[in-house]
Parts: sequence; structure tokens; C-alpha cells
Amino acid sequence: MASMIDERALSKLRWRCRRGLLENDILIERFFNRHPDGISVSLADGMTMLMDLSDNDLLDLLLRRKEPSGEIDTAAVREVLAELRT
Repeated sequence: MASMIDERALSKLRWRCRRGLLENDILIERFFNRHPDGISVSLADGMTMLMDLSDNDLLDLLLRRKEPSGEIDTAAVREVLAELRT
């Protein structure tokens, strides 16, 4: 079983995931609602990498206008994107 982040780290991550575009916020909130018992370290790492993007770049990834490339093309990011896109 994957190790989970603690409640404090989850709270910090949720705060960091607040975005300027409502569309991003809706998809991100749905992601967190699917994980009421917390998220794994891997998912948290992927989400953290995505939060370093601008709102428009993030939205392009979420809407499949782009695919991850460069530094953010990791298994963790792809796993988070797969969940965010469903």
C-alpha cells in the first residue's frame, strides 16, 4: 500500500491548490473529494508539480489541449492528470 501524507500536509496541499481560474478549482476540488481518506505521497508530489504551472497551462493539461512535457512529464503527474481528467 502506498504511504499517505499526513493531515497537516494534506491541508497545506489543498491550500496551495487554490487557483485563479474557477475551472481549475472545480476539477481540483473534485479530485480531493474522491480521496476523503487522504492521498498518497506520489499523488501529492504530482499535484505539487502541477501547481507550479500557470493557471492557463494547467487548464490546457486538464482539458487535454496539451500533454505534460519536460520536467513535469513524470509518472506522478500523469497519474494525477488521469484522475483530474475523469
